[in-house]
Amino acid sequence: MATRPTNTDNEPALTPEKNGFRFGLLTAAVLVAYTLIAVVAGFFQNITAGGLDVLILVMGSVLAIRNFRMVRGDTMPYFGGYGTGIVTAIVASVVLGFTFLLLDAVVPSKLDLTQVQNVFGFEMSSIIGFLAIILLGSMSGVITSLLAMQFYKADHPDPLQAAEQAARR
Repeated sequence: MATRPTNTDNEPALTPEKNGFRFGLLTAAVLVAYTLIAVVAGFFQNITAGGLDVLILVMGSVLAIRNFRMVRGDTMPYFGGYGTGIVTAIVASVVLGFTFLLLDAVVPSKLDLTQVQNVFGFEMSSIIGFLAIILLGSMSGVITSLLAMQFYKADHPDPLQAAEQAARR
């Protein structure tokens, strides 16, 4: 019978995947709540209202990276932080995409996509909308994570400064 591996001092308790998945679900909950409010209030058809979706997604990715940095401190790997932001955006986008499909099946009259049809010039089915939500969310997560990691990356020691300090002693 296999035993579960125990957590040692060398192994971090929080991995980028766990952190990204956790914050992805939290971000998805906020996105789903906003989408439900938009559908009920009747401003879901307004394309510019979708800009808040992207801002919520950006905030979720940045908060996930910030949390990962706070937990890991100076030992946070660059690609670990980058990955946690991307995982957050993908998880939140997939959940939002499935919510969009569910809303389209339950209340199709509330999801009038004629405004989108006029912009793109063809009828947009719910499957294409699902895929577009995932693509937009994933790409905005990649870009956001890349930018956020410039602020949250671990600082490397400056060799010149270390040499100067050693010479003073």
